[in-house]
Amino acid sequence: MEATNFIENIINKDLESGKVKSVYTRFPPEPNGYLHIGHAKSLCINFGIKEKYNGKCNLRYDDTNPVKEEVEYVDAIREDIKWLGFVWDEERYASDYFEQFYEYAVMLIKKGLAYVCDLSAEEIREIRGTLTEPGKESPYRNRSVEENLRLFQEMREGKYADGEKVLRAKIDMASSNMNMRDPVMYRILRAEHHRTGDKWLIYPMYDFAHPLEDAIENITHSICTLEFEDHRPLYDWFVEHCEFENPPQQIEFARLEITNTVMSKRYLKRLVDQGLVDGWDDPRMPTLSGMRKRGYPPEAIKNFCQKVGVAKANSVVDHRLLEFCVRDYLNTNAPRAMMVEKPLKIIIDNWEEGRFETIEIPDYPQNEDSATHKVRFGKEIFIDRRDFSLNPPPKYHRLVVGGKIRLKGAYILEYASVDKDENGEVVAVHCNYIEDSRSGQKNSKIKVKSTVQWVNCEDALPCELYKYSSLFLEQEDADENWEERINPNSLEIVKDAVVEPFLADQEIGKSFQFMREAYYKLAGKGENGLKFYRIVELKDSFKL
Repeated sequence: MEATNFIENIINKDLESGKVKSVYTRFPPEPNGYLHIGHAKSLCINFGIKEKYNGKCNLRYDDTNPVKEEVEYVDAIREDIKWLGFVWDEERYASDYFEQFYEYAVMLIKKGLAYVCDLSAEEIREIRGTLTEPGKESPYRNRSVEENLRLFQEMREGKYADGEKVLRAKIDMASSNMNMRDPVMYRILRAEHHRTGDKWLIYPMYDFAHPLEDAIENITHSICTLEFEDHRPLYDWFVEHCEFENPPQQIEFARLEITNTVMSKRYLKRLVDQGLVDGWDDPRMPTLSGMRKRGYPPEAIKNFCQKVGVAKANSVVDHRLLEFCVRDYLNTNAPRAMMVEKPLKIIIDNWEEGRFETIEIPDYPQNEDSATHKVRFGKEIFIDRRDFSLNPPPKYHRLVVGGKIRLKGAYILEYASVDKDENGEVVAVHCNYIEDSRSGQKNSKIKVKSTVQWVNCEDALPCELYKYSSLFLEQEDADENWEERINPNSLEIVKDAVVEPFLADQEIGKSFQFMREAYYKLAGKGENGLKFYRIVELKDSFKL
């Protein structure tokens, strides 16, 4: 098959050479938080390879740290992957293999390649050395195999306190790769595990568990981000010395970094814990569940990942590219509707009382064969207050004193007068409609510079608009000073807007383009009317 990136080049060579007969990948999240947009890239790579090569891909939870892991996160991850449209072959857990991990650790002890160490975590760091200086061997490094087996068994039985002892691999304290300097394989940890309860008192470290998981599951290509590149020799060391015949191959790619977006689960959790957002699925969050709640289409997220591509070198992607992909998808998939955010009543003086006309509005104006929806046009309508001005600024092309304006799909109105309240505020504008000016009538020679949306007063439905903006103020380095850059105006709620009546019959979750305003998702229906979430604005300066 033709390769589109360096990972597929490697896979093609492996298939051509007979190194592998089929392709098996996995997506291995730790259930310590919700998936974010950065995880989408890994999902697209791993499941995309499965689809392209007719292979397999497992969903595997790396649940080796019970202190941070919860069933809530397990369920959320599963739901996010389904939402993106990916189907895994098997659902696995690191905890499925806890007994096997233990047996492999015993194997390494018997080979003289692992030992129980009594040094604390801080003491281990102190003798680890630096990039230019070798580390020092632990005074417990040369314990006998018999003693190490006994101590490791006693660790499992709970005879020692948390942190009192660890199991370390015996590799090379002078290695130029810091990861090879006798890394910790097991630690004592008394914590309730979401699947195994209190059965285990010792837990494997990620660097020990992960390569064994891949090997046990017969993963052919273990695809991970660049920060694990220096861990690859350790990955290979464990697989080799645990005697797997068909070892998996680790391949690293550049992780997804986006401007003006915090991607660390640690930081995202702090936003949730401090009440700065309404949970992991807050529509302002860069989590997949937050984007789903806001109304981002999964197709747009996958298209974004495709445009970002797969590279070996880290780079930062403009956050507006994601918005561009969302907008691009919705432009052809979100039907049009009319919404008036700040209603101003227009009274058409020369329109007969009680008379109504049916106007057909195209759902997709760019499509000549578009379906339409019907809306009534009568004597009193709402336009947006921003579309009328008694004292217009320069180049203002909407309704003014003595001016004209076209109503979408309907007639041209000509200004007549205004009604004001005791404070001098305009409460209604009187106009006259121009006959023979209805949209589509070819004999109308009147030209106006602006067309505005409107809603018939008698039919208007109240609605609330949740206008979401970026959670963070602009900055190139997304994680730098992130707490100081939280946008205090990331959510504006508008309570007095009105929409066309046909929207009351639409399915919750459906997206619409509110003409001249933005793309919105129908988020709820209640006593106060409909509720809409702003997905993305109509235009942006970003260009491909």
